[in-house]
Amino acid sequence: MVKGDRATWKANYFVRIGKLLEEFPRIFIVGADNVRSKQMQEIRVSLRGIAEILMGKNTMMCKAIRAHIGNNPHLEKLLPHIKGNVGLVFSKEDPTLVRDKILENKVAAPARAGAIAPCDVFVEAQNTGMGPEKTSFFQALNISTKIAKGSIEIVSKIHLVKEGDKVGASEATLLQMLNVKPFAYGLQIENIYDNGSVYSPEVLDITDDQLLAKFRAGVANVASASLEIGYCTQASIPHSIINGFKKVLAVAVETDITFPAAEGIKAYLADPSAFAAAAAPADSGAAEATKEEAKE
Repeated sequence: MVKGDRATWKANYFVRIGKLLEEFPRIFIVGADNVRSKQMQEIRVSLRGIAEILMGKNTMMCKAIRAHIGNNPHLEKLLPHIKGNVGLVFSKEDPTLVRDKILENKVAAPARAGAIAPCDVFVEAQNTGMGPEKTSFFQALNISTKIAKGSIEIVSKIHLVKEGDKVGASEATLLQMLNVKPFAYGLQIENIYDNGSVYSPEVLDITDDQLLAKFRAGVANVASASLEIGYCTQASIPHSIINGFKKVLAVAVETDITFPAAEGIKAYLADPSAFAAAAAPADSGAAEATKEEAKE
């Protein structure tokens, strides 16, 4: 409900969005299709103390953002993403926490004719409780049925609607008759603005282990390329040192040249039996300790 005249309301709106843009470094651009006012109020309550939600006309949001580009030029990156039925969620908290809070507020909803299915819809094999006079309705949808105990029974599980397809009138009617609410609606995170960078919400699913694995793979590729072309880099230096040491050690083994690191190898090659004899008492001692533990 707009309080006061329209001009005053707009002025207050611009003041509020200006304060939010200055205070919060992180902005979630969220789609609000099929979200009713009561559900929106519940989402606001759940985000209290964590984030602030701002809805409004796209033209007003863009105008307010353009007015603050002078203070923060990075805000211009938001403009291409403000399209459709969207709102802004401002926060200072960890983006994963805010993401989870936003997505957990969903409400089950029936499938309406003409709506785009956000997920695949399946109908399980079941007794529908409907009379035989409805058989032609199921036949029109190519659903195999049989009459059991005076009512229609769906023989097998069927894929009724595919994700991304429009829900037909017949499919919507069937789901309504079966009292099935296949969809769940809530705010959908489309993009995230974070301290001057804009990225998709899928980025939040990347773990530290995945980042380390990618980094290790990149370092390994750099090292391989450097060794192949003979160009020294920080990634290839350890491998170059080890390969150089192996070559020097091989020369020392084949000649009279020696150095401290090569003496142990040369002694082993000269008399392997001495090392075998030295290793035997240690192995027997370990075996005896194992036997003692087994007895206890």
